[in-house]
Amino acid sequence: MKVLVTGGAGYIGSITVEQLIKGGDEVVVFDNLYQGHRDAVHPDAAFVLGDLKDRAAIDAALATHKPDAIMHFASYTLVGESMQQPFMYIGDNVTNGLNLLQSALAHGVKKFILSSTANLFDKPERMPIDENERIIPGSPYGESKNILERILYWLDRTQGMRYACLRYFNACGASAERGEHHDPETHIIPLILQVALGQRQDFAIFGDDYPTPDGTCVRDYIHVIDLAQAHILALRALNEGSRTYNLGNGRGFSVKEVIDTARAITGHPIPTRVVARRPGDPAVLVASSEKIRRELGWTPQYPELRTIMETAWNWHLAHPHGYAK
Repeated sequence: MKVLVTGGAGYIGSITVEQLIKGGDEVVVFDNLYQGHRDAVHPDAAFVLGDLKDRAAIDAALATHKPDAIMHFASYTLVGESMQQPFMYIGDNVTNGLNLLQSALAHGVKKFILSSTANLFDKPERMPIDENERIIPGSPYGESKNILERILYWLDRTQGMRYACLRYFNACGASAERGEHHDPETHIIPLILQVALGQRQDFAIFGDDYPTPDGTCVRDYIHVIDLAQAHILALRALNEGSRTYNLGNGRGFSVKEVIDTARAITGHPIPTRVVARRPGDPAVLVASSEKIRRELGWTPQYPELRTIMETAWNWHLAHPHGYAK
């Protein structure tokens, strides 16, 4: 299968491209390199430097490469930034997605995978969170993904577009060749590992008085390769109909557990300081992945936090400055 991957130079997109190619698929990466890195793109993938704001550029890529399916990762993704710049998220994320979907239908591409988000669930009524949980987006970023999910629902009903929406929690870890490099970095595991690398003085814990066993927030972490494989399994299943899945390990780990695991792996003391809670941070967020396990046979290869962090640490040791030359 030939797959066009938007955002294929980014963290999750590039590792999904890697996994697609390992599985024998042909891949075209469409990325504007706003947050992505050219060096992250697999050498066997075709690369198109383009922006989803430019409908003509999308049309040209689809006309030239004629993909069978699209995986859509390209997006503004910072929850905090979306609270400050809502139009950038509800506006650009949705408009860019519409450009891509309109072009896909115009070129006969009717298989679409949306990289969605667990930020759809701001106030879950049950834990772990399954696909039947009520949707209350926690930010303009989450709302932008919700809107795209609803658009896909109607395109399935009216145009025969087959889609899968994958909502996931904290992606982490690395493959041997590709890892996590954001600027600015906001994710917990690379921030902690930057302390171990001597690039950051300490790690800030946002609150230690939550109603959890050690007082810090509990989150669900999923290895990026497991996440990529879930996207690929969902793509293979589209002939049997559209679908939506929540993705996670099904287990929660506290911030202190993540820090202690990093200390054990790196041998670094990793100094910490406790600062005020961030507004809106729930005490516990854990996903139920029972549906995708049952329907598609998805089984995480990296269920243990230590293994996940070891892959991240090995990549950061080999690439202490990320993809920077």
